[in-house]
Amino acid sequence: MMTTPWPPRRTAGRPLPPRVAAPREPVDPARIGRRVVRREARGMDAGVVAAALEEARFEARQASRYEDLADDVRGPAELAEWERIAALLSGAPAGTVYDPDADDVVQAELAADAAARETELGEAVRIAARANHLQVLRDLGTLDQAEPAEGDEAVSDELTRRAGGYVQADVDAWLAHALAAHRGHYRDPAARDAAAGLLTPPVLAHAALLGELLRLVPDADADELAFAARLAATEPEAVGALTALLTRARPEAP
Repeated sequence: MMTTPWPPRRTAGRPLPPRVAAPREPVDPARIGRRVVRREARGMDAGVVAAALEEARFEARQASRYEDLADDVRGPAELAEWERIAALLSGAPAGTVYDPDADDVVQAELAADAAARETELGEAVRIAARANHLQVLRDLGTLDQAEPAEGDEAVSDELTRRAGGYVQADVDAWLAHALAAHRGHYRDPAARDAAAGLLTPPVLAHAALLGELLRLVPDADADELAFAARLAATEPEAVGALTALLTRARPEAP
């Protein structure tokens, strides 16, 4: 079994970063537009909402004249929200005003957002814990003995975010070796296919080159293959071309 020598611990007793990156809500212009409308509409009755709707329709007609606004999504979202609120109040008793806190659509969105944030935070905690674990294994010099698991690609991103990028580089090399050898969850062809969209080009290039080199020289050890990581880190495209050439050189290749 091929093993990879990992550098020794650099600082004994070095504390692990306890931080967990808080999930950030992506910018969604349409959602922003709907929220703006809801704030403005709070306390309005059906007549005032109808007037606001007519103004929104006028603005939409004006905006349609400008090509640079053709891709605008916030404006149409605001207009659609005014229309929805107007329809909501149209069948309500006289004197009813709009209240987002009593709007079932708004409350359902808030509940879905809260559930999504809880899920994302749980995933962030899991990634941070796994990153800590891999960092300890790396410092102990036993990372090469570990089996990669589903989600470890995101752990590499977490280690990149932290200070001390040398740890992340070692984890990337570990992932490349595992992908090339089909170890851990990479035994599953679906996981190997998914890795193409989860790992960085240098890691994928490293793994591909390792795979071809090990087919050519099955008994090659880690020291002999160490150059592959350096090449992939600096010239991933060139490594890809070299890998393709080695693939053509296989005895079974036409």
